[in-house]
Amino acid sequence: MELLNGKQLSQTLKDELKVAVSELTATGKRPPHLVAVLVGEDGASQTYVNHKIKACGYVGFRSTLKRFPASISQEELLAEVAALNADDGVDGMIVQLPLPKQIDPDAVIHAIQPEKDADGFHPVNVGKMTLGLPTLLPATPAGIMEMLKRYDIDTSGKHCVVLGRSNIVGRPMSILLSGKGKPGNCTVTICHSRTPSAELEAFCQQADIIVVALGRPEFLKGEMVKEGAIVIDVGITRVPDSTRKSGYRLAGDVHFDSVAPKCSYITPVPGGVGPMTVSMLMKNTLKAYQNKINNK
Repeated sequence: MELLNGKQLSQTLKDELKVAVSELTATGKRPPHLVAVLVGEDGASQTYVNHKIKACGYVGFRSTLKRFPASISQEELLAEVAALNADDGVDGMIVQLPLPKQIDPDAVIHAIQPEKDADGFHPVNVGKMTLGLPTLLPATPAGIMEMLKRYDIDTSGKHCVVLGRSNIVGRPMSILLSGKGKPGNCTVTICHSRTPSAELEAFCQQADIIVVALGRPEFLKGEMVKEGAIVIDVGITRVPDSTRKSGYRLAGDVHFDSVAPKCSYITPVPGGVGPMTVSMLMKNTLKAYQNKINNK
C-alpha cells in the first residue's frame, strides 16, 4: 500500500507556480489576483479560505478577501460579484460555499464571469469540460486527476466507481475519468444515495478505482474493497471527539484502518485530496490570468 501524499504533491505544484509567477513579474507584468468572497462566520469555511489566501501569498499572487455578514441579501451579493466581474484587475474569483439559506448558490455561481471562475463551477466551464475542451476545471476533480498523473497510475480500461453525484465532485469526476487522456479512459459507474446498498457494495467490490465523495464519515469499509484497489477519499467531516483539544477530529468517507491494507494506493485524510484542491485553485487562477493576457 502506498499513500497518495496530497500534501507533498501540493507543495511541489505550488513551488512550480511560484517559479512561473516569478518569471512573469521579472518581465514587468503584475502578479495574478484572486479574490475570495466569504459570507458569514462558518468556522470550516473560514479555515478553507485562510488556506487559499495563504497559498496565494506563497506562490506570489495578489489576494483579496471580501467578507460579508450572513444577513447579506442575494441581490447585494450578486451586485458584489458583478463589480468583481467588471474589475479588470481581478483574474480569478471564488465564492466560498455553503452560503446562507436566503441565497441561491446556483444564482451566484452562474453570475460569476466564466473566465474568472477559479472554482470551475460555471455552466460554461462545465460544458467545455464535458466536451473535452480547454477550460477552468473544478478544482477538486482536477486535483485528483493531477494526483493520478503525477503518481503515474494507469487508469485506461479500469473500472472506476464514483460514490456521490454532486456537481462539485461526483459528476465532474465521472466525466474526467471517462474522457480520453492520461489519466482517463475509465469505465465509470456512479453510485449515490438512491443506489440500493447491496448494489453499491457489489459495484465497489468490482472496482479498480473508487472515488468516495459522499460526506458520510467512514462509509467505505474494508469488506467493500477488492485487493489492489485504488481509493481516493474526498470526504472530510468534523467528528466530535472529547479526547482532542479542539473537541473534534477530521474523518474521511473511508474507514482507513480497514480499507488501506487492501489498497495499492490510497489518499489519507487529512493530507490527501484537500491540499490538491487548493493547488488546483491556484493553477486555475494563473490560467485565467494567462488567458486574459493572450486574448488582449
